[in-house]
Amino acid sequence: MPNHIAPLTAADPSSAFLRLLTVLDTLRTDCPWDKKQTMESLRHLTIEETYELSDAILEGDLEEVKKELGDVMMHLVFYARIASETNDFSIVDVLNGVCDKLINRHPHIYGDVEVQDENDVKRNWEQIKLKEGNKSVLAGVPAGLPSLVKASRIQEKARGVGFDWDDKTQVWEKVEEELQEFKNEFNTVDHTAIDVEKAEGEFGDLLFSLINYARFININPENALEKTNKKFIKRFQYLEAKAKENGKALQDMTLAEMDVYWNEAKKV
Repeated sequence: MPNHIAPLTAADPSSAFLRLLTVLDTLRTDCPWDKKQTMESLRHLTIEETYELSDAILEGDLEEVKKELGDVMMHLVFYARIASETNDFSIVDVLNGVCDKLINRHPHIYGDVEVQDENDVKRNWEQIKLKEGNKSVLAGVPAGLPSLVKASRIQEKARGVGFDWDDKTQVWEKVEEELQEFKNEFNTVDHTAIDVEKAEGEFGDLLFSLINYARFININPENALEKTNKKFIKRFQYLEAKAKENGKALQDMTLAEMDVYWNEAKKV
């Protein structure tokens, strides 16, 4: 196998992007692993890289964000390289395509349309997408999105065409209504059997309304829940570590004993 001279570190965006293209071309030609990859084989790796980027963003680790952005960008270039081998499209087509789309969907910047705020921009965006051939405003919501993210995107899309509540007080009333409907499906005092299917439906409605309220007060529900997940993990692992330090096993401890360490963890 020939030894290639790696292109030098670039000092400007155009040269840096060309460097990435050159490296990917070389790897695709000469590296046994890179040669074998297909869009399908890369797909799960790309999803993993995207989640790693998301984690870095939530952690506020900008050095890690920079690294993960590079990994994601490498994947995007890799897909374009694979497609170019069958003459389906190239990286040039990809970049020109997204530039054309952005220009077309921002007529308030590249045309004579006037907007008052970001809501006008979003409405224009959705209307332009419909003119481009989308049969439904919701067509742009990927079916494979996690349910929490999907609910947010569905609500944002509907809002883009004016299907939305007027103010947050109405949304909160809906939350309380859905909470009561969920509670009506079972008795919280006794152990009466419940209709799980109905309760599940009402619980889904409750979550959807809470996500809607979060949107009205500019809280990203996915970020909020993930931060809570991370907080719980940190506190639980503190509890585990403290129990181990004291020669105790969690399964042998009472909840009251565990709560002592849990409350300590809250102060750390």
